[in-house]
Amino acid sequence: MSKQAGAETRERLIEAAAQTLRTEGYARTSARTIAREAGVNSALVFYHFGGVDPLLLAALDHSSEQRMAAYRQAVARARTLEELVEVATAIYRADLEGGHITLFSELVGASIARPELRKEIVKRSEPWIDFVEQTLERTIGGSPLAGIMPPRDLAYAAITFYLGVNMFTHLDADRSRTEALFRLAGRVAPRARLLTVRFPRRRAPRSPG
Repeated sequence: MSKQAGAETRERLIEAAAQTLRTEGYARTSARTIAREAGVNSALVFYHFGGVDPLLLAALDHSSEQRMAAYRQAVARARTLEELVEVATAIYRADLEGGHITLFSELVGASIARPELRKEIVKRSEPWIDFVEQTLERTIGGSPLAGIMPPRDLAYAAITFYLGVNMFTHLDADRSRTEALFRLAGRVAPRARLLTVRFPRRRAPRSPG
C-alpha cells in the first residue's frame, strides 16, 4: 500500500468512525461497522490504528483540531463578557448541529467503564482548558472578577459546565432547558460589567531625593 493510499484509508476510517459513533453509539460501534461505513476491510482498522478505541480517539482528535482552529478565530473577536457569552452559545449550537457533542458524549459515557479511555479523554481536555483560560485572561484579566474568580478556575468551571450540557442534551429532547441556561448567562453577563472593568494600576511612589 502506497503512502498516499494509506493516508486516504486512514482519513476514510476516521470519518467513518465519527459517523458510526454518532449514529450507532459506542455500544454498537465495532471494527466491522466502521469498516462497512468506510467501504474497506475491517482488518485495516487494526492495521492503521491498532484497535477501535484508538481509532475513535483519532476521530475525536480530528474533530477537535478543526473546532479549535475555527473557534480561535471566533473568540478573538470577543472583547467583553457579553460578547464571550454570545460566542460560547454559538459554539455550543455549532457543536450540537455538527455532531461533536454526540461524539464526545459517547466517549465520555464509555470511559466510565473503561479507565484507559478515561485517561485519554482527560488528556484531550487539557488543551481546551488552556484555550478557555487564555480567552478569559484576555477578556477579564486584571479585573475585579478575575481577582474573585481566577481565569484558570473559571476555565475548569466552563469545561465542567460544557461536559454537563453535553450529557444533558441527550435528555433534553427539545433543547429548551439547555437553551435557557445560555439565555440566563446572556442576562447575567451585562450585570457583571462593573466586575470586568480593568482599573489602571497605581504607580509606585517615587523615592525621595
